[in-house]
Amino acid sequence: MQMNYVIAGPPGSGKGTQAELLAAKFKLPHISTGVIFREIQTQDTELGRRVKKLLDEGKLVDNPTVYEVVLQKLNTPELRKGFVFDGFPRNIEQAGFLAKYKELSKCIFIDVSDAECIKRMSSRRVCSDCKANYNVIYIKPKKEGICDKCGGKLVIRDDSTPEAIKVRMQEYYKNTKPMIDYYEKKGVLLRVNGEQPINDVFKEIMNGLK
Repeated sequence: MQMNYVIAGPPGSGKGTQAELLAAKFKLPHISTGVIFREIQTQDTELGRRVKKLLDEGKLVDNPTVYEVVLQKLNTPELRKGFVFDGFPRNIEQAGFLAKYKELSKCIFIDVSDAECIKRMSSRRVCSDCKANYNVIYIKPKKEGICDKCGGKLVIRDDSTPEAIKVRMQEYYKNTKPMIDYYEKKGVLLRVNGEQPINDVFKEIMNGLK
Protein backbone atom coordinates (compact mmCIF):
# COMPACT_ATOMS: atom_id res chain seq x y z
CA MET A 1 0.00 0.00 0.00
CA GLN A 2 1.33 3.39 -1.02
CA MET A 3 1.96 6.16 1.52
CA ASN A 4 0.83 9.31 -0.28
CA TYR A 5 1.01 12.42 1.87
CA VAL A 6 0.38 16.11 1.25
CA ILE A 7 1.72 18.73 3.67
CA ALA A 8 -0.44 21.85 3.65
CA GLY A 9 -0.68 25.09 5.58
CA PRO A 10 -0.43 28.86 5.27
CA PRO A 11 2.75 30.48 3.92
CA GLY A 12 5.56 30.25 6.49
CA SER A 13 3.94 27.42 8.47
CA GLY A 14 6.98 25.16 8.13
CA LYS A 15 5.60 22.81 5.47
CA GLY A 16 8.99 22.17 3.90
CA THR A 17 10.69 21.28 7.18
CA GLN A 18 7.97 18.82 8.20
CA ALA A 19 7.83 17.34 4.70
CA GLU A 20 11.57 16.64 4.86
CA LEU A 21 11.24 14.96 8.26
CA LEU A 22 8.29 12.83 7.14
CA ALA A 23 9.99 11.83 3.89
CA ALA A 24 13.14 10.81 5.78
CA LYS A 25 11.14 8.83 8.35
CA PHE A 26 9.31 6.73 5.75
CA LYS A 27 12.07 6.87 3.08
CA LEU A 28 9.76 8.58 0.60
CA PRO A 29 10.55 11.17 -2.10
CA HIS A 30 10.00 14.75 -0.88
CA ILE A 31 8.57 16.75 -3.77
CA SER A 32 8.56 20.50 -3.20
CA THR A 33 6.91 22.39 -6.02
CA GLY A 34 8.28 25.61 -4.48
CA VAL A 35 11.86 24.38 -4.89
CA ILE A 36 11.12 23.15 -8.42
CA PHE A 37 9.70 26.51 -9.47
CA ARG A 38 12.51 28.47 -7.79
CA GLU A 39 14.90 26.45 -9.96
CA ILE A 40 12.80 26.99 -13.08
CA GLN A 41 12.70 30.78 -12.55
CA THR A 42 16.50 30.97 -12.90
CA GLN A 43 16.33 29.51 -16.43
CA ASP A 44 16.41 31.89 -19.38
CA THR A 45 13.33 30.41 -21.02
CA GLU A 46 9.78 31.60 -21.63
CA LEU A 47 8.60 29.37 -18.78
CA GLY A 48 11.41 30.55 -16.50
CA ARG A 49 10.64 34.23 -17.07
CA ARG A 50 6.90 33.66 -16.58
CA VAL A 51 7.42 31.75 -13.34
CA LYS A 52 9.90 34.37 -12.05
CA LYS A 53 7.40 37.19 -12.65
CA LEU A 54 4.68 35.32 -10.73
CA LEU A 55 6.95 34.43 -7.80
CA ASP A 56 8.39 37.95 -7.55
CA GLU A 57 4.85 39.29 -7.27
CA GLY A 58 3.98 36.71 -4.61
CA LYS A 59 1.45 35.03 -6.89
CA LEU A 60 0.90 31.30 -7.39
CA VAL A 61 1.99 29.52 -10.56
CA ASP A 62 -1.02 28.84 -12.82
CA ASN A 63 -2.67 25.39 -12.76
CA PRO A 64 -1.68 24.19 -16.28
CA THR A 65 2.01 24.86 -15.57
CA VAL A 66 1.77 23.14 -12.18
CA TYR A 67 0.05 20.11 -13.73
CA GLU A 68 2.76 19.74 -16.38
CA VAL A 69 5.52 19.64 -13.74
CA VAL A 70 3.59 17.43 -11.28
CA LEU A 71 2.60 14.90 -13.94
CA GLN A 72 6.26 14.45 -14.87
CA LYS A 73 7.00 13.64 -11.23
CA LEU A 74 4.02 11.30 -10.80
CA ASN A 75 5.20 9.19 -13.73
CA THR A 76 8.66 8.52 -12.28
CA PRO A 77 9.53 5.07 -10.82
CA GLU A 78 10.75 6.63 -7.54
CA LEU A 79 7.12 7.26 -6.52
CA ARG A 80 6.21 3.56 -6.45
CA LYS A 81 6.24 3.43 -2.62
CA GLY A 82 4.58 6.83 -2.20
CA PHE A 83 5.47 10.51 -1.81
CA VAL A 84 5.39 13.59 0.38
CA PHE A 85 4.10 16.59 -1.57
CA ASP A 86 4.95 20.03 -0.22
CA GLY A 87 3.33 23.03 -1.95
CA PHE A 88 0.91 20.95 -4.03
CA PRO A 89 -2.04 20.85 -4.26
CA ARG A 90 -2.83 24.46 -3.36
CA ASN A 91 -6.50 24.60 -4.36
CA ILE A 92 -9.53 22.36 -4.90
CA GLU A 93 -8.88 22.10 -8.65
CA GLN A 94 -5.34 20.84 -8.04
CA ALA A 95 -6.62 18.41 -5.39
CA GLY A 96 -9.01 17.02 -8.01
CA PHE A 97 -6.16 16.67 -10.51
CA LEU A 98 -4.06 14.70 -8.00
CA ALA A 99 -7.03 12.45 -7.16
CA LYS A 100 -7.19 11.33 -10.82
CA TYR A 101 -3.74 9.77 -10.52
CA LYS A 102 -3.12 8.95 -6.86
CA GLU A 103 -5.23 8.12 -3.81
CA LEU A 104 -4.21 10.35 -0.90
CA SER A 105 -3.40 8.71 2.44
CA LYS A 106 -3.51 11.94 4.45
CA CYS A 107 -3.42 15.71 4.07
CA ILE A 108 -1.40 17.03 7.01
CA PHE A 109 -2.43 20.60 7.76
CA ILE A 110 0.03 22.66 9.82
CA ASP A 111 -2.10 25.27 11.58
CA VAL A 112 -0.32 28.59 12.25
CA SER A 113 -1.76 32.07 12.93
CA ASP A 114 -1.46 34.90 10.42
CA ALA A 115 0.79 36.94 12.74
CA GLU A 116 3.21 34.05 13.22
CA CYS A 117 3.30 33.32 9.47
CA ILE A 118 4.13 36.94 8.64
CA LYS A 119 6.88 37.01 11.28
CA ARG A 120 8.42 33.82 9.94
CA MET A 121 8.27 34.80 6.26
CA SER A 122 9.77 38.25 6.80
CA SER A 123 12.70 36.54 8.55
CA ARG A 124 13.59 34.34 5.55
CA ARG A 125 16.92 34.76 3.78
CA VAL A 126 18.47 33.00 0.80
CA CYS A 127 22.10 32.76 -0.33
CA SER A 128 22.64 34.86 -3.46
CA ASP A 129 25.12 32.25 -4.72
CA CYS A 130 24.15 28.67 -3.77
CA LYS A 131 20.46 29.45 -2.97
CA ALA A 132 20.58 27.81 0.50
CA ASN A 133 17.68 28.96 2.70
CA TYR A 134 17.90 30.45 6.19
CA ASN A 135 15.64 32.10 8.74
CA VAL A 136 17.12 34.72 11.07
CA ILE A 137 14.79 33.51 13.86
CA TYR A 138 14.86 29.72 13.51
CA ILE A 139 17.68 28.67 11.14
CA LYS A 140 20.34 31.33 11.72
CA PRO A 141 23.63 31.37 9.81
CA LYS A 142 26.77 31.07 11.94
CA LYS A 143 27.84 34.51 10.74
CA GLU A 144 25.16 37.17 10.24
CA GLY A 145 24.42 37.79 6.57
CA ILE A 146 26.83 35.08 5.34
CA CYS A 147 25.99 31.60 4.01
CA ASP A 148 27.43 28.72 6.06
CA LYS A 149 27.83 26.55 2.97
CA CYS A 150 29.57 28.78 0.44
CA GLY A 151 30.23 32.15 2.10
CA GLY A 152 27.81 33.95 -0.20
CA LYS A 153 25.74 36.97 0.80
CA LEU A 154 22.30 36.31 2.33
CA VAL A 155 19.45 38.39 0.91
CA ILE A 156 15.68 38.62 1.49
CA ARG A 157 13.84 36.13 -0.70
CA ASP A 158 11.79 37.72 -3.49
CA ASP A 159 8.67 36.02 -2.15
CA SER A 160 9.28 37.32 1.39
CA THR A 161 9.06 41.09 0.87
CA PRO A 162 6.16 42.80 2.72
CA GLU A 163 4.28 43.26 -0.57
CA ALA A 164 4.72 39.63 -1.64
CA ILE A 165 3.75 38.34 1.82
CA LYS A 166 0.48 40.28 1.68
CA VAL A 167 -0.36 38.79 -1.71
CA ARG A 168 0.57 35.26 -0.58
CA MET A 169 -1.71 35.46 2.47
CA GLN A 170 -4.59 36.69 0.26
CA GLU A 171 -3.96 33.82 -2.17
CA TYR A 172 -3.94 31.34 0.72
CA TYR A 173 -7.36 32.39 2.03
CA LYS A 174 -8.83 32.50 -1.46
CA ASN A 175 -7.48 29.17 -2.75
CA THR A 176 -5.84 26.92 -0.15
CA LYS A 177 -8.24 27.36 2.79
CA PRO A 178 -11.21 25.94 0.80
CA MET A 179 -8.99 22.95 -0.15
CA ILE A 180 -8.37 22.24 3.55
CA ASP A 181 -12.14 22.17 4.10
CA TYR A 182 -12.46 19.82 1.09
CA TYR A 183 -9.98 17.31 2.56
CA GLU A 184 -11.62 17.57 5.97
CA LYS A 185 -14.98 16.58 4.48
CA LYS A 186 -13.28 13.63 2.74
CA GLY A 187 -11.98 12.44 6.12
CA VAL A 188 -8.28 12.53 5.21
CA LEU A 189 -7.24 15.70 7.05
CA LEU A 190 -4.80 15.63 9.98
CA ARG A 191 -4.66 19.04 11.69
CA VAL A 192 -1.60 19.79 13.85
CA ASN A 193 -0.49 22.81 15.88
CA GLY A 194 2.36 24.42 13.92
CA GLU A 195 3.23 26.94 16.65
CA GLN A 196 5.36 24.45 18.57
CA PRO A 197 9.05 23.58 18.31
CA ILE A 198 9.81 21.70 15.08
CA ASN A 199 10.31 18.33 16.79
CA ASP A 200 7.03 18.67 18.71
CA VAL A 201 5.13 19.40 15.49
CA PHE A 202 6.64 16.27 13.97
CA LYS A 203 5.74 14.16 17.02
CA GLU A 204 2.13 15.34 16.73
CA ILE A 205 2.14 14.36 13.03
CA MET A 206 3.52 10.89 13.78
CA ASN A 207 0.97 10.35 16.58
CA GLY A 208 -1.81 11.37 14.22
CA LEU A 209 -0.68 8.89 11.55
CA LYS A 210 -0.75 5.88 13.91
